[in-house]
Amino acid sequence: MNESGNAGGASNEGAAGGAGRESRTYIVQSGDTLGKIAKEYYGDAGRYMDIFNANTDKLSDPNKIQVGQELVIP
Repeated sequence: MNESGNAGGASNEGAAGGAGRESRTYIVQSGDTLGKIAKEYYGDAGRYMDIFNANTDKLSDPNKIQVGQELVIP
């Protein structure tokens, strides 16, 4: 993890417009899988479908992610 507590290509963005909800994104790095990302954020690789389901506009298969893709982490 880096000094701000974000790992890899992660970023935290404050919610704009008074939504009151934090929006997290993650930039896919070489060697990443949704399971690896889920383990990093949730401590449970089995929650990879949470990430997939939040990104169905970008992903059609949970096993096919591309380096550089920006994923929403719910």
